[in-house]
Amino acid sequence: MPTPDHWFEPVADHLGAAYLRYSFTKGTEQEVGFLVDALGLAPGMRVLDVGCGPGRHAHALARRGIEVVGVDISQRFVDLAAASAPPGATFVRADARALAVDGGFDAAISLCQGAFGLAGGPAAPLDGDAAVLAGIARALRPGGVAAVSAFSAYFQVRWLEDRDTFDADAGVNHERTEVRDESGAVAAADLWTTCFTPRELRLLAAAAGLAVVAIWSVTPGAYGREAPTVGSPEYLLVARRP
Repeated sequence: MPTPDHWFEPVADHLGAAYLRYSFTKGTEQEVGFLVDALGLAPGMRVLDVGCGPGRHAHALARRGIEVVGVDISQRFVDLAAASAPPGATFVRADARALAVDGGFDAAISLCQGAFGLAGGPAAPLDGDAAVLAGIARALRPGGVAAVSAFSAYFQVRWLEDRDTFDADAGVNHERTEVRDESGAVAAADLWTTCFTPRELRLLAAAAGLAVVAIWSVTPGAYGREAPTVGSPEYLLVARRP
């Protein structure tokens, strides 16, 4: 078998549609409804979904009349997303760390660690997530807006589980776990997730040439405009390309 381009590919290949069984995927409509309002999205606009997975956010946006292009490192996820796509949603395999998209999108999203936050891993460069955010910034037209979710470093350290190892130097959490496919077959998996503080998100956004609009504390399925806290599992960065 060829060497995967990213550690997540074999995990996604095994999960397939079973990814959508996880509880954190059940809040899609609430998340998209919030983002449509917060980002000022309207029918006819173009949105890039970076790390789209099986396409749940892209599908929900397309059903609202928004044109969406979803990209993911996993061909399995791309195929699943395309197979059930509503009109207006298209999907391509691409590495979010090297997006070859320049301008033209009214908005870009990367949610639930779809790409941003997954650039860590064995021998990964420290600035992998910065490359993802820079690609998102390039994809936006001037005035375009991005929404990117990220795990909270505060929350991760506070609730560190026995099966997890947190690298305080890199800010990366390593989890040894098992994943099941649609039939229930089990495979061992190693997951590496980079965690952030709001300050780090602001610095990364600035380095990518984005102006921060807001950073909110969020929980999957319960997006809102809550100021950053140490008790929420994720932050949502909203930033605009000048």
